[in-house]
Amino acid sequence: STGKGNMNSNFFNKADVPDHAHYVVAAFILVIGTLGVTGNALVMFAFYSNKKLRSLPNYFIMNLAVSDFLMAFTQSPIFFINCLYKEWVFGEMGCKMYAFCGALFGIASMINLLAISIDRYMVITKPLQTIHWSSKKRTTLAIISVWLYALAWSLAPLVGWSSYIPEGLMTSCTWDYVTYTAANRSYTMMLCCFVFFIPLLIIFYCYLLIFLAVRKTSREVERLGTQVRKSTLIHQKSIRSEWKLAKIAFVVIVVYVLSWSPYACVTLISWAGHANILSPYSKSVPAIIAKASTIYNPFIYAIIHNKYR
Repeated sequence: STGKGNMNSNFFNKADVPDHAHYVVAAFILVIGTLGVTGNALVMFAFYSNKKLRSLPNYFIMNLAVSDFLMAFTQSPIFFINCLYKEWVFGEMGCKMYAFCGALFGIASMINLLAISIDRYMVITKPLQTIHWSSKKRTTLAIISVWLYALAWSLAPLVGWSSYIPEGLMTSCTWDYVTYTAANRSYTMMLCCFVFFIPLLIIFYCYLLIFLAVRKTSREVERLGTQVRKSTLIHQKSIRSEWKLAKIAFVVIVVYVLSWSPYACVTLISWAGHANILSPYSKSVPAIIAKASTIYNPFIYAIIHNKYR
C-alpha cells in the first residue's frame, strides 16, 4: 500500500509555520465556537419558548440561527483539535465531512439572507399580492428551498465536481480552490457567482426598492397632513414595523458579507491562477473570519430587536 501511504502524505501536508501560530488560531476558534454555539442556542431557545416571537418573518431568523449553530457546532471543535495537533488528524473522510458541513451551513446562511430580503421586499412593496399566497406555505417553501440549494452546492465536490481538501495551516478543510484544473475553476467561479455575488446583488436591489417604498409612504402621510384616513395610518404603521425588521436584517446581511468577503477574495485570487502569492496565513485568516460570521447575529438581535431582548 505504498501508493496509499504516498497519497496520504501528499493529502495531509503540515504547514510550515511556527507552533504559536496554531495556538493563536486555536484560541480564536475556541472563542468563536463558544460564542457561536451558545449565542445561537439562546436565539433558538428564545424563539422556541416565546410565542410572541414565533411570527412568520422570524422563522427565517430562526432558520439562520439553526444554520449558524450547526456551522459553529460542526466546525469549531474539529478545527480546534487540529490546531492543538498542528495538522489535520481526522483522515480524508473526516476532511470531506467537515468541509461538506462548512459548505452546507455557510451557503444555507447566505441563501437564507437572500430569502429574508425577498420576503421583506414582498411584504413591504407588494402587500396585496402577498396576502393571496398563504404566508405559512410561502415561508415553509422558502426555507426548504434554501436548504436544497445549499445541499446541491455542497454535495457537488463529494461527487466529483471540485473536491474537498485541507487548506491554509492544514488544520481545516474546504473546497479545492487552489488546484488549477477546469473542474475546480468552474466550480469555484460558479460558487462565487451563484452563492455570493448574485445573491448579494439581489439583496441590495431588494433593499433599494424597500427603502424607496418606505420613503414614499411616509411622504404621502406627510402630504395628506391632518385629513389622513385611518386606513392610511394603519398602513403606515404596519410598514413601519415591517421596516424595523428589514433594518435588523440589513445589519445582519452587511456583517455577514463583511465576514465572507476576505474569503471570497482569496478564492478569486487562486481562481485567477495566483495561488502562489498566498501564504498559509493569508488563506487561514479569511477562513477564520468567515467562521466568525456565526457569532454576530445573536448580538445584533439583542441590541436591536426589542421583543427578543
